[in-house]
Amino acid sequence: MNEERNIWTQEDLMFDLTQAGLKEGQTVIVHISLSKLGFVVGGAETLIRAMLKIVGPEGTLMVPSQTWKNLDPAAGVHWEEPQEWWPTIRQHWPAYDKHVTPAIGMGVTAEMLRRWPGAFRSDHPARSFAAVGRHAEYLTANHDLSNIFGQDSPLDKLYQLNGHILLLGVGYDKCTSLHLVETRAHYPGKSSMQESSAMLVDGQRQWVTYETLAVDDADFRDLGAAYDQLRNVQVHRIGNAVARLLEQRDLVDWAVSWMEANRK
Repeated sequence: MNEERNIWTQEDLMFDLTQAGLKEGQTVIVHISLSKLGFVVGGAETLIRAMLKIVGPEGTLMVPSQTWKNLDPAAGVHWEEPQEWWPTIRQHWPAYDKHVTPAIGMGVTAEMLRRWPGAFRSDHPARSFAAVGRHAEYLTANHDLSNIFGQDSPLDKLYQLNGHILLLGVGYDKCTSLHLVETRAHYPGKSSMQESSAMLVDGQRQWVTYETLAVDDADFRDLGAAYDQLRNVQVHRIGNAVARLLEQRDLVDWAVSWMEANRK
């Protein structure tokens, strides 16, 4: 629709999203590169309205709203800054406030959704998720500091709800549900690590260190290519962007075995 003009309205996007399999009542985590769609009249707002109108009041949209700059500079997240600045960053980086702290590098659509009326956001200072809809509060509640992507995390709760994954203009390397796979799979190099973030503890800023799983997305594209081939995953077009709508539970269950067989 409108392909020759390279311009897309809410109605155009709703048509394409419906053709890709988005339905009323679904609970969906969305990973989006808005720029890949072409010119959307109204930008991220139009896309969010299109998705919310399709899933309806019984559906839910979730996005990663991570704030990964709120980690120790030694982890490499402040690569632009000289090392002599690190102590100052550790001492003065603002404490995470889920109502204020912007998402970092998650895209304009995720940043808008986390501020959407009625949105809920999880409390993790570096790896939060935000959601709007029927299950938004459930998905984002009690996000454990150390168990970021594992049992009872927002990703695991999505799994419990038989949720879906929408990859819109992005590939499997942006699929955070594969971090849930890492928590479930057993592979030789699996290990934990320490991370630190600025948090509010009893109303006061503190630099808190916590232990969590060391995650690695280096093989996510290979994993996704194998899944596409095995499951004959349909690739759709939404606007000008390539899109996949996946059943999260099927992907996660299959990917555990793939990771155990292929990851060192």
